[in-house]
Amino acid sequence: MSRSFTTAACLLAAVFFAESCRRAPRDLTALSADGVTISYHVEGRGDPILVFVHCWSCDRSYWSAQVPVFSKTHQVVTVDLAGHGASGADRKAWTIEAFGADVAAVLNEENLKKVILIGHSMGGNVVIEAARLCPDRIIGIIGVDTFQDLAQAISPDQIEGFLADFRTNFAGRTEEFIRAMFPPSADPALVARIAKDMASGPPNVGLGALESSWRHSPADALKSLRVPIKGINSDMWPVNVESNRSLVPRYGLKVMKGGGHFIQMEDPATFNRLLQESIEEIVTGK
Repeated sequence: MSRSFTTAACLLAAVFFAESCRRAPRDLTALSADGVTISYHVEGRGDPILVFVHCWSCDRSYWSAQVPVFSKTHQVVTVDLAGHGASGADRKAWTIEAFGADVAAVLNEENLKKVILIGHSMGGNVVIEAARLCPDRIIGIIGVDTFQDLAQAISPDQIEGFLADFRTNFAGRTEEFIRAMFPPSADPALVARIAKDMASGPPNVGLGALESSWRHSPADALKSLRVPIKGINSDMWPVNVESNRSLVPRYGLKVMKGGGHFIQMEDPATFNRLLQESIEEIVTGK
């Protein structure tokens, strides 16, 4: 065997190994702006890069039906916001702005570009803040059962009234709150699992995040953004498309009929198809 053949074979092996490492699942951490450790998972390779952000009192495992599908053709990143999952909890103020900085820290740590941010429920507000912090890295935003009305404002009295029961009995009120987010046709085992999981979260994190999500004004952050926003929502709650387009002219909506709030888990096949369509629309400018 010639030396040149051996050298070429070694180079090919090195390239293959490097490529395999880039595609292999990796669990990593980054430091948010306030020093809190943010845990995240990276898998796959390909543009655009998809960054998934979970909702209130959840974690990155809520995207488990999306990661293996989309990582075949995209680099996929799932993030645990501070106080959730494997991320640190040494934070005093649990705000949407701070959560947005968590996501921005991951984008900066990985030097990610050509990113589509995908946020479920509260995660929708979070990814808007992350996009505001890293506008040059983002090509689009996809909200999952969120953005029912980007211009809507909730009064302080309404917020305090809603939070009262959570302050008294966080676990019990959370479980009741989550169960009401599913239609009668939902899988009872899935409903019970999600309700129990979310009710077991730290009350201080949950209360702070819940209050901040209702006080947060996406309209303010959107003033500086020029990226398309798409929505994939269930038909359980109406979406004010006209109001959303007054703030985001390129807003587009896809509706999953008969679903509840956790559509990516209730019907992954349909959700993944609509998500793929939304990604393609952002890439092609439709």
